[in-house]
Amino acid sequence: MAKRFGGKYSPDGQNSAPRGTVTVSGVKTGGLALKLLYLPPILLAFTSLNNGAATLLIALIGAGILTLAAWLLGEGVEAEAAYNARKIARRPAVPRKMMASALTGLGVAIAAYTGDSGTIAALLYGVVAAGLHVATFGTDPMRDKRMEGVDTFQQDRVAKVVDEAETYLDVMKSQIEGLRDRRLTEEVSAFQTTARKMIRTVEEDPRDLTGARKFLGVYLMGARDATIKFVDLYSRNKDEDARASYEALLTDLNDNFAARTDKMLLDDRSDMDVEINVLRDRLQREGVSLKPRGND
Repeated sequence: MAKRFGGKYSPDGQNSAPRGTVTVSGVKTGGLALKLLYLPPILLAFTSLNNGAATLLIALIGAGILTLAAWLLGEGVEAEAAYNARKIARRPAVPRKMMASALTGLGVAIAAYTGDSGTIAALLYGVVAAGLHVATFGTDPMRDKRMEGVDTFQQDRVAKVVDEAETYLDVMKSQIEGLRDRRLTEEVSAFQTTARKMIRTVEEDPRDLTGARKFLGVYLMGARDATIKFVDLYSRNKDEDARASYEALLTDLNDNFAARTDKMLLDDRSDMDVEINVLRDRLQREGVSLKPRGND
């Protein structure tokens, strides 16, 4: 089978790991480091229970802010992981990590204030906490990621289609996980892997977008809608006929996406062979010998 040459994120399966397992700035999305950030707001609320109603109210506000900051950081880390995994990507529309840093500083300042640190000291604690948060987790990507040699319009089209495709896949995953059915979750995960190979293929060569657009748009949208309807039906009455139809749909989608991706790769190899032959003929017309030395 023909393969593309090079590229860390070439569609060869190396980058087909599910989202949420990518490491960004030393932090694994969904990992222990992020989960531990939910502990301080719990401790803040718990330790303020016996300090009076006013102090408790302020502490609960601070705990809510710290909880929101932890959630935003998790979302920001996942968005950065997706950004890093792509050849062409738009910067995150919302700077979640920077918002998390600011909220962390505010939450720590409130926590310090409830501990009788004084206004100035509380503000200083907040500034230090925000700075340490940025130093630990970094900031959001600030620029769109583009490829050299490809016009901006084409790259924007690819980025838009890829963003929509990833959204459809994420909805499918979240819906199926709600059923807590291991086999269905694995089948959807397998289809996601196949679909993301097509996505990576298009990112490697945006010229493939024309052939893949219907798959990454119309077909994935239909797969998302079918998943939502199936989950709604199956969660109510465990309809085995509906389950069999849905599994058959996943099989068809997986086979068709894989076949289309293989065809795009073969077409790219054919295009490369044509370019090599044209270059070889031109060099020969210029009198440049392509024979290895010693074979005359």
